[in-house]
Parts: sequence; C-alpha cells; structure tokens
Amino acid sequence: VKEEFVLRIPEALDVKKAAPILCAGVTTYSPLKHWKVGPGQKVAVVGLGGLGHMAVQLAKAMGAEVTVITGTEEKRSAAIELGASQVIVGEDEKTLKEHELSFHFILITIPDAFDVNPYVTLLKKDGVLVTVGMLGNYKKGTDNNEVAFHRRSIAGSLIGGIKETQEVLDFCAEHSIAPEVEMIRMQDINDAFERMQKEEVRFRYVIDMQSLK
Repeated sequence: VKEEFVLRIPEALDVKKAAPILCAGVTTYSPLKHWKVGPGQKVAVVGLGGLGHMAVQLAKAMGAEVTVITGTEEKRSAAIELGASQVIVGEDEKTLKEHELSFHFILITIPDAFDVNPYVTLLKKDGVLVTVGMLGNYKKGTDNNEVAFHRRSIAGSLIGGIKETQEVLDFCAEHSIAPEVEMIRMQDINDAFERMQKEEVRFRYVIDMQSLK
C-alpha cells in the first residue's frame, strides 16, 4: 500500500465505527467544509439515513443550527438524539412551503430521483443547496426564477480526497462523533441486504472480517 493512501485512525475512535466515516463521513464533511458551514448558520439535512445521520452530527459540531427534514415521524427522536434542534416531518410541497427562506445551507442525502424545487424555496438569499446522495437527474427541471431572484446556488458533491478523509477522522475523534453501526457476519450479508432494502438498519452495517472463512 502506498503511504499517501494510508489513513491514521485516532485512538479515540472505535475501529468498528471508523469504517463508515471513510464513506458517509467524508461524503457529508466535504461539502459542509467547502461551503464553510459554521456558527450563526441554519442548516437543513434532508434524509436521515447513513449519510444524513453523519451530516447532522458534523454540522452541529461545526456550530450550525441543524434541522432534519424526513418523511417519517419514526425518525424524529433519532434526529433529536443526533443533535437536530428542529425536525420537519413531511417532504411534500405543502409542508415545505411553511419553511420558505429559512436556511443558509441545505444538504440533500436522498438516494433516488426527486423534485428539487420545493427544497430550493427553503433557502435564504445567497443560500446553497448541495446534493450528495443522488447521481441521476432530478424528477423535474429547476425553476430558475427561484434560483435567480434570491441568488441561490444548487451544487453537488461526491465523497472526498485522502486529506479530507483524514480530517474528518480527526474531527470526529475530537468532537466525539461516530456513526451508529450494526456489526454483521460475512455469512449474513444477504439477510442484511434485505433488511437494508426494508430500511431496517440504523444506520450502517459493518462487516466483521474475522467471520470470513
């Protein structure tokens, strides 16, 4: 292994919980850092899964006031436990309309195609919306009136480099941030995959490589 691709796991981090930081952690840390999320800012995290639950913890540790937007009431308590100060349940246009012009930064972790326009209206003037969970197209074209008249920005972000990955490992250790994981055996991967499709995992699986035979 080339030295430049080796990462140091801080002693304060549980090795089992370090693994998802190399994916979900850096994927959400990178845009939060790039757009300088910090104190005095209101941040919305859309979706509370593997990516979203890391984004909430990271944004709060950076000093932002965090709101979680989720489609299920069942995730309200988890969002609060992770550090959200507000939870909006409902991703329909009517529900979101009540929160127009509310946020400086929105991080969307939804993995499937969706209509971005209702979320754009939640941004304040000069606000930024970043999609990290979806690589396909939005369901509808963007309403440029909503973008231009408030000088809003829509952007995307994809994972992060080795430097940022080490940064997020150190940041998580410093701020006692860790993903919630469930250890599984290699032999149970198919069952775990089915549970994941049913959204029964909270929030990341980690494979015990000692179970590999």
